[in-house]
Amino acid sequence: MTYSEFLASQTQPQAPAGLSPLLEALWYAGRDEWHHAHAIAQDNDHDPLHNWLHAFLHRQEGDAGNAAYWYRRAGQPVHTGGLREEWQAMVRSQFAG
Repeated sequence: MTYSEFLASQTQPQAPAGLSPLLEALWYAGRDEWHHAHAIAQDNDHDPLHNWLHAFLHRQEGDAGNAAYWYRRAGQPVHTGGLREEWQAMVRSQFAG
């Protein structure tokens, strides 16, 4: 799957089969299905990318304090730009290389 195909899949009723947990969570986050995305993030807090997603999700819900904690765990600066911009950066990171 390419970045463009992933973006296009956002209009489908279900996440594409075979996505990694991180991409599946990003798929839900991109559709503002916060609870689905958050459940996946909570179950996978063992790596920096999932922690970055967790930070993003708490920023999305307006919980800046909790978001800051997860940004620290992710080793990421607190993002101050737009939510969509940050989401796209996370998705792009999965298709780089």
